[in-house]
Amino acid sequence: MMYYVYILLSEGNGKTYVGYTAKSIEERLKEHNQGVSSWTSCNGSFKVIYYESYFFKKDALHREKFLKSGVGKKLVRLIKENF
Repeated sequence: MMYYVYILLSEGNGKTYVGYTAKSIEERLKEHNQGVSSWTSCNGSFKVIYYESYFFKKDALHREKFLKSGVGKKLVRLIKENF
């Protein structure tokens, strides 16, 4: 089993979303675009702009937490700007 950390970009308002999943990226994107979570249901359709894969859940969770931190948010912004 693989674990993924991903960054989504809202095609409606340009906001980014950082998440983690054990599902395939395609399946998780489909869920977000169907409005499964409250935040993504209010922010339009999404596309994946970046993802990383991990063998261990703890590594993926650690990376997700980093990308949601102050320094990590700067990295997310750079990825968004260069997409």
